[in-house]
Amino acid sequence: MTVSLLSWVIFNLFILALLALDLGVFHRREHEVRFKEALIWSFVWIALALIFNAGIYFWKGQKLALEFLTGYLIEKSLSVDNIFVFLLIFSYFKVPAKYQHKVLFWGILGALVMRAFFIAIGITLIRKFHWVIYFFGAFLIFTGIKLWLEKKKEIQPEKNPVLKLFRKMMPVTEQYREGKFFVKIDKRRFATPLFIVLLVVETTDLIFAVDSIPAILAITLDPFIVYTSNVFAILGLRALYFALAGIMQLFEFLHYGLAGILVFIGIKMILSDIYKIPIGISLIVVAGILAISIVVSLVKGQNTNSK
Repeated sequence: MTVSLLSWVIFNLFILALLALDLGVFHRREHEVRFKEALIWSFVWIALALIFNAGIYFWKGQKLALEFLTGYLIEKSLSVDNIFVFLLIFSYFKVPAKYQHKVLFWGILGALVMRAFFIAIGITLIRKFHWVIYFFGAFLIFTGIKLWLEKKKEIQPEKNPVLKLFRKMMPVTEQYREGKFFVKIDKRRFATPLFIVLLVVETTDLIFAVDSIPAILAITLDPFIVYTSNVFAILGLRALYFALAGIMQLFEFLHYGLAGILVFIGIKMILSDIYKIPIGISLIVVAGILAISIVVSLVKGQNTNSK
């Protein structure tokens, strides 16, 4: 797929306009994001992704539209795992609810930049050194097995090397300061705990990107499809967090589904030179695994509540 520079510019300007509208208009005043508001924004971001998907279909055809949809579904499902971690981070640092959207906004903005970098590196490596695809495939299988065996997620910010380095470079206030990342006290600049939380969110997403980018590269090597599907999945993550934060405990078996998806994508990469699994089959498998894990979780939760 050959996409002109103008298409890249228009897409990124469109995304920047949406982000400016989000922060400058709808969230100009810091407030706690309620379930109804989060649900509406979740539908908005999903609808925008599907409209864009339809545009790809009419612009470049069915194959690339399926690649976008499969990539978007993979990235969206893997991003749900981020929500568990965000919950732990906000709980650990006791972040007031009204400041959480601001942290996620800037955290996800940074994530977009990092994802673009990883996408460029990943595609370049696979195109220049084809054997890298086997490494990515094995890594995804290993990650999937590790996720399957993982019993409980934990965060240990005190062991974060970026955080340790930053604390040595700049003093940090003990209390939150009205949603500010930095403040001046006695003509000296201090970081606030809110900026520390942002650092933890950014470095955590860096780890997630190492898993998610190879996964979508198994679906397509088209830079525009990989990038745009990532962008739409990440942009909807904030709203999804506030919509699901209170009920994440219901999805007990979701991480097994995510593990299964990673293993399947890893196998797809390793077998790519022997047998290319059709993109339609990949979409059905990914959607099926995700749906089964959610249904089983909800059924198990209902049975537990009825006892």
